[in-house]
Amino acid sequence: MLTGGEMHALVERMYPLCRSITGDGVRATLAIVGEHLGLQQHEVPTGTQVLDWTVPQEWNVRDAYVADSSGRRVIDFRESNLHLVGYSVPVDETMSLAELRGHLHTLPESPSWIPYRTSYYSPTWGFCLAQDVLDALPEGDYHVKIDSTLADGSLTYAEHVVPGEVSDEVIVSCHVCHPSLANDNLAGIAVAVSLAQALAETGKPHYTYRFLFMPGTIGAITWLARGSERVDRVKHGVVLACAGDRGSLTYKRSRRGDADIDRVMAYVLKDKPHEIREFSPYGYDERQFCSPGFNLGVGSLTRTPYAGYPEYHTSADNPGFVSPEAMEDTLATLRTAFSVLDRNRRYVNLSPYGEPQLGKRGLYDSLGGRSDAKAAQMAMLWVLSYSDGEHSLLDIAERADLPFDAVVTAARALQVAGLLKE
Repeated sequence: MLTGGEMHALVERMYPLCRSITGDGVRATLAIVGEHLGLQQHEVPTGTQVLDWTVPQEWNVRDAYVADSSGRRVIDFRESNLHLVGYSVPVDETMSLAELRGHLHTLPESPSWIPYRTSYYSPTWGFCLAQDVLDALPEGDYHVKIDSTLADGSLTYAEHVVPGEVSDEVIVSCHVCHPSLANDNLAGIAVAVSLAQALAETGKPHYTYRFLFMPGTIGAITWLARGSERVDRVKHGVVLACAGDRGSLTYKRSRRGDADIDRVMAYVLKDKPHEIREFSPYGYDERQFCSPGFNLGVGSLTRTPYAGYPEYHTSADNPGFVSPEAMEDTLATLRTAFSVLDRNRRYVNLSPYGEPQLGKRGLYDSLGGRSDAKAAQMAMLWVLSYSDGEHSLLDIAERADLPFDAVVTAARALQVAGLLKE
């Protein structure tokens, strides 16, 4: 399992790569992820129909710049891949500053930052730059060069599976399509890598955990379209993004609103600063997984949500904006949540007529007055009282206001004693 420092180093390593919804930058990113996890990589050809969408042409960039009359690059893709509007078509022209301005994007309210802009499905071109740089450009002619290709290729995504005791699945999805943006979503990728490693290191989980590394929107739609027979196995899921900023955690419920993952996340987050948001059809790929035809129990976990911090989709979302401690906190929260989810069962009390005698089964500590023994006794009584096949261990923990681990321990002891059946 990666430490916070190692997750941060992974963010720094992936940061310079030019990613989009297709192309070599995605493949290079997945190659780095593949050094830490075994990946099954998929290539879906341009033109493939995926639900109501079509896989687009593949976009790659070799170079892009705007040069002044002396040949000096005043905007240079090599300095930051955010300088080029995503999916810009090839250009090799000389034009006036007035003509060029129509293709330039800035953030006047943050004049030293470069914005992130893209145009996936409308052929166009453009550059992003700091407002301060634009203000300093003199009138004159400028040479615009975009050495890019838009051609038939493929959309790339990858999966990593941690096998479980059952084939029912928990999915963890994170998008890999954004260029040099550390929180959105390189931190999410790094946390997902460490989470997958942690699940494998702690022994075989109950559920099978499927990690999805995909471009946003079109990647999730493609995965759903190509895995219709597998979607029925998805019982729970989390879309992971913005996992490394210093804000508190935010969980967005699934469209169902009361899916098991919604209840587990609320339970795990209750004792720390957090926000729970209701579902809305805007955001990350939870909106694809939760679309009415699928209606999967998939929520979204972020720290500060998308568009909720000034650095969002700007050059200020750099490795310095994310912290090892924040990524460790996101990871720890997910590990706790999945530990609850993995052990949450429903039981039936096999001695439901009156309270069974626990003492003769060795379930009472001989020093019954000790506080820990009393707490264990109360946990067993709560489990016996609500183990009717309808209430889960999480139901019982919430109702009794007991730690989930105490309820699990009680249930296991009662099962060994022949008083409970799963």
